Amino acid sequence: MITYKILCRSLNLRARHVMSKIDIQKHRRSWQVLVSKYSTESQTLKEYQIRVEYIRNFSIIAHVDHGKSTLADRLLEMTGAIKANSGAQVLDKLQVEKERGITVKAQTASLKYTYEGTEYLLNLIDTPGHVDFSNEVYRSLIACQGVILLVDANDGVQAQTVANFYLAFGQDLVIVPVINKIDLKNANPERVAKQLKTLFDVEADDILKISAKLGIGVDKLLEAIVKRIPPPPAIRDAPFRALIFDSWFSKYKGAISLIYVAEGSLSVGQFITSVHTGKSYEVKTISILRPDEEFVKTLFAGQVGCIACNMRTSEEAHIGDTLHLKDKPVEALPGFKAAKPMVFAGIYPMDQSQNIELKNALEKLILNDNAVTIELDSSPALGQGWRLGFLGLLHMEVFTQRLEQEYGAQPIVTAPGVTYKAKIIGQKNISKYRTDEILFNNPAAFPQVQIVSQFYEPMVLGTVITPVKYLGDVMSLCMDRRGVEKSTTSIDDERILLQFTLPLNEIIVDFHDSLKSITSGYASFDYEDIGYEPSNIVKLSILLNGVAIEELSRIIHATKAKEEGKRLCTKLLDIIPRQQFLIAIQAAVGGTILARENLKPFRKDVTSKLYGGDITRRKKLLAQQAEGKKKMKVIGNIPLPRETFIKALKR
Repeated sequence: MITYKILCRSLNLRARHVMSKIDIQKHRRSWQVLVSKYSTESQTLKEYQIRVEYIRNFSIIAHVDHGKSTLADRLLEMTGAIKANSGAQVLDKLQVEKERGITVKAQTASLKYTYEGTEYLLNLIDTPGHVDFSNEVYRSLIACQGVILLVDANDGVQAQTVANFYLAFGQDLVIVPVINKIDLKNANPERVAKQLKTLFDVEADDILKISAKLGIGVDKLLEAIVKRIPPPPAIRDAPFRALIFDSWFSKYKGAISLIYVAEGSLSVGQFITSVHTGKSYEVKTISILRPDEEFVKTLFAGQVGCIACNMRTSEEAHIGDTLHLKDKPVEALPGFKAAKPMVFAGIYPMDQSQNIELKNALEKLILNDNAVTIELDSSPALGQGWRLGFLGLLHMEVFTQRLEQEYGAQPIVTAPGVTYKAKIIGQKNISKYRTDEILFNNPAAFPQVQIVSQFYEPMVLGTVITPVKYLGDVMSLCMDRRGVEKSTTSIDDERILLQFTLPLNEIIVDFHDSLKSITSGYASFDYEDIGYEPSNIVKLSILLNGVAIEELSRIIHATKAKEEGKRLCTKLLDIIPRQQFLIAIQAAVGGTILARENLKPFRKDVTSKLYGGDITRRKKLLAQQAEGKKKMKVIGNIPLPRETFIKALKR
């Protein structure tokens, strides 16, 4: 029975207003929706048991804008999960996804499909296509036995297509190659089929040709999913064992975990235990996504579903964790490697009074995006804040945009950087707690060069696919970013695949934009981490009248220090407020000055009251003024408003 107290609490009404008829009328519409929701949940929950051999778990993987979300829409429509013409990209639910037209968060949908008189359960996972969100793809493949490799019939194989293929191939998944957008005027599926043969040794007879937008060939794809992708290797008569492969935060239920049940079954009211934390929880609700939540009584082995059990933090809903029934321990399922942050940036509140609100917003959003790492940080200029690690620059932009849109935060985000390594002289084997190498990603932690024998910087293997006519420009761009060519492969007569080793610091900001610009948008880029290599990195310091300002420092390669120093000095010339005395803005590495700009002082016209008379009077007043300014320059402080640091540090 639904009580007024429960409903009022759900509507965030105060306790003293529980029986208020005015509030009931005021929230009439919300009241009706909530009553309907609770009534639905209180009905007898369904038994969603389908034999393991009739279950198929698969993902859609592709490069950006090759039609993954559109294909997901057609699959949802053709299996009756949604009505026809329900809207574009149903599974792209975030505001940032709708605005940017990209998939950021992998979404799951359980579909019922009848083939030759038998009902199958198809668990579809729509994944992102951008390289920054490859961790979402990797996690999704853990719960799958097959993938649909989607390729645009016009654009052909792109860099992320190659990366996703080998990601699935490395996990021994069945790959169903599909060429999409065959309805386009310039579509050339035969050329794309040759590319798939050249790069992946895929036979033409195995390739399906579809138009996800018009629904052409999608029925054949559904049949191929049933025929080619094997059922999950699940055991239903064994003790319950499941893997958490995603999670998100609900205002009312806390952390909701998306699990793949490998063995046994789980019902509402049972108690489960986390292998990672050792904590136990009572299962409050179980649901499957169709694509909206549909509450069920039990999840069986082979199925994918959501559970809510009063987990409150990201530490409790640990991605890759194994769940089992309380007092029935099992061996942990093989999880997956944690995401490795590539780009780091500082996040600070606009005002320190907003610190608590920003902290709560970050904790909730990180539960939705566990690839982000967070640690406390502080700056004398910006106050208390956090140092966050991201998978790439787009990942950082999307995260901060979600922070603003979903939680109303207005953070200050500093310029991005990467993690460097330094080998310390004489530290090796002193004790088990000390090491001869240290990691740092903040200029404030840059070690003294006297104790460092070698610096190292992170490197990546970049893959570029470009039309042949832009080959020279692309190679020049890569070499300008300190890239070293590794290999060149001809895909066909029109396109070529290049591989370069590149410093990560050189590609995180504007490399992708520059590549698209010089190739008119036709080139694609993907990269993977290959570890650290020795490098000549330096700390670029900014000095104001000889005093170093630590908050404006940069870590940069020695060959780029002079250029970056000149740029920073010119930028600060327009940002720093003028004073009554000259301010020398200098960029230095150690004791060497690389660039300088002079911020001219305000000058009072001390001779304005003179009219005629001896010129020595004028010279005397000017000499006194010059002497005063000289003294002020020696003893005067340069007050830098907080806005100055914000403008200088913001990306």
